[in-house]
Amino acid sequence: MKLIKAISLCALLAYTSCDVVNRKSEVNIQKEEKFEEDWESLSKANIAPDWFKDAKFGIYTHWGPVSGAFVNMRPKQHLAGWHGMLMYGKNGVPNWRTGELPKRKNGTVNDNPTGNYKHHTAQFGDPSEVGYKHLIENFKPTGFDAKEWADLFEKSGAKFAGPVAMHHDNFAMWDSKATRWNSMNYGGMDISKELKKEIEGRGMKYIASFHHAFTWKYFAPAHVNGKVDPKDYDLYTEPHGYDSNMPSEKFHQEWWAKLKEYIDNYQPDILWFDWWLENMDEQYRKKFLAYYYNKGKEWNKDVVVLFKETTFPESTAVRDYERGRPNKPTNATWITDTSPGTWFYRSNAKFVSTNELVDILIDIVSKNGSMLLNVPPNPDGTIPPEMKKLLVEMGEWLKVNGEAIYATRPWNVFGEGPTRLPAGGHKIERKKIVYTENDIRFTKKSDHAFYAIVMDTPDEDISISTLGTHLGVLNKDIEKITLLGSEEELQWERTEKGLIIKKPKYFPSLFAHSFKIECKGLKQTGLGGELEQTL
Repeated sequence: MKLIKAISLCALLAYTSCDVVNRKSEVNIQKEEKFEEDWESLSKANIAPDWFKDAKFGIYTHWGPVSGAFVNMRPKQHLAGWHGMLMYGKNGVPNWRTGELPKRKNGTVNDNPTGNYKHHTAQFGDPSEVGYKHLIENFKPTGFDAKEWADLFEKSGAKFAGPVAMHHDNFAMWDSKATRWNSMNYGGMDISKELKKEIEGRGMKYIASFHHAFTWKYFAPAHVNGKVDPKDYDLYTEPHGYDSNMPSEKFHQEWWAKLKEYIDNYQPDILWFDWWLENMDEQYRKKFLAYYYNKGKEWNKDVVVLFKETTFPESTAVRDYERGRPNKPTNATWITDTSPGTWFYRSNAKFVSTNELVDILIDIVSKNGSMLLNVPPNPDGTIPPEMKKLLVEMGEWLKVNGEAIYATRPWNVFGEGPTRLPAGGHKIERKKIVYTENDIRFTKKSDHAFYAIVMDTPDEDISISTLGTHLGVLNKDIEKITLLGSEEELQWERTEKGLIIKKPKYFPSLFAHSFKIECKGLKQTGLGGELEQTL
């Protein structure tokens, strides 16, 4: 009987103890700090989690109704990307910043029709009668195949991917209840839902981008020259002039309703924002960040926000450089968004080489950044053959050299060689840069292993002056050097002038080549222990 009572008492104590622990856990969960709608609170977020720092390479897709505007272009014809704005330029379109029409060299006003106006008129009719919504009503994504897209993204080596969820044209690439202008009503499918399923099913993170802050400026010419029907203000926004730089409260509310709906329904790992959001009410920007970061906690995952200009303080999100990058490493993680050609489809499109994109990726990673590469599908949702080839070649290179890219961090110096960016910042890719075999970039995996990436196939032995013994940049003895993708035993020598690697007999990949350099422990002398015995 005593034994039974003892057992019962122990059981009661155990139950009581567990109950106390459970209640304490519940209290801790309840007390877990939530992000508030102020910059100080938001600066406590883990804005660049390790999974993001490790990923290095992602893809998004500029595709939607506007893609159909750029059909039947002449071989050398140029059309500006902001078609929904410039198509209304029968007498030119004022500068969106100043509200003034551009001027000719002689100082007179240039009120000539824009190229986009002339092209739209020739293809579809005068924009005052056949407006932007005509493109939406004729959006037919008959060639879109989410599985095919995701397979291609996976083959490219991308670690995150997703759609441009809403561009400047205010069109939702998802089944939206916040706006009738969406891909389910016009197109018959939920693009975002299908992509999310296939992308995440292949182990990639899901990104979506939003550009709809600029809608306020984008459709201003439609109100001036487009005869917008009041029932369509939910697409074009309510009437306002070129000089209106602060959107209405109604616009702010609708901007937030679309964004919140997307967050709730699709739970993206990354949200990317285009510029001009910095012009919107700061309180809405704080509201978004707090809501999204708190949702990340609720979903039990670290989410990432990417931004341009001055939209957010750098302590609260990750900076993006459009078609650009810093000219030296930064302590803060950053990203470049770039495209192999124009952002959206062009029937006369030209693409850069895979070699150029690989070199840009290497330079970015060596400076603590990542690449977000645009894929511009055809109007029907198929991906151009040139783009498929480029992505497959990127993936083939990363299969061999990915060890020197993924999950790396900047080394002691980012590189050496004759080819450098003249300055860092946005849109520096306008100046074409060609890297050579004498250009080398460094990345590292640990304190004892780093990579020297030679940016082109060398004709002779490789010389890396940074690793000379006289500089002290590498204060360790090199133990082993291997060429990624090769089993060849390399011949090398380290002298005061540099590290000389005898040219390998065979290079396992095209474009750039990655040498893994493994070191012995840190060299230190005169630690003092042995001297104390003689004092």
